[in-house]
Amino acid sequence: MTAPGQPARPSNWNVPNVLTGLRIILVPVFAWLLLANPASLPMRWWADAVFVIAILTDMADGKIARKYNLITDFGKLWDPIADKALTGMGFIGLSILGELPWWITAIILLREWGITIMRFWILKYGTVMAANAGGKLKTVTQAVALAMFIPGLAFLPAWWGWVAWAVMIVAFGLTVYTGVDYLLAARKTRAAYFAAHPEEKK
Repeated sequence: MTAPGQPARPSNWNVPNVLTGLRIILVPVFAWLLLANPASLPMRWWADAVFVIAILTDMADGKIARKYNLITDFGKLWDPIADKALTGMGFIGLSILGELPWWITAIILLREWGITIMRFWILKYGTVMAANAGGKLKTVTQAVALAMFIPGLAFLPAWWGWVAWAVMIVAFGLTVYTGVDYLLAARKTRAAYFAAHPEEKK
């Protein structure tokens, strides 16, 4: 319950969280379109369209949540999970098709899901770690890189492939850099918690 004099907490049943749920639902649809018939250019473009629509829901839910004060702990946790499920499927799918090296996918997924697990772990210190500016830029560059790769570089002009790889390299670098940044932030959060609660430190 909300204490007297404090603003009521927004319900978890709101538009931003519904968009987050929709993004999760679109993940298997995207996966099927990408992998069912990868030699079909129309199927690849449909897969790309679903991916872009799903990514746009991420942009929309964040703006709506901030504008109408609908930010919830549910959204803070599940919004990045939905993003990682979608982009993770993109990276895995491209590697399955032999269009992206597995080592790139492995390092990115290790960082993405490792930080997501860390966010759940840090909850015991009373803090929900929302995405910072670097994390948001990383998400955008990953999305652009994947959107350029998904139609199939073999089907597209050479210049498209060069740009796609340039964006992918930037996305990879940001993914690693922001992963380290989140780890340092978690370390500071833990240290601050024990500084305020020295009796709990073992």
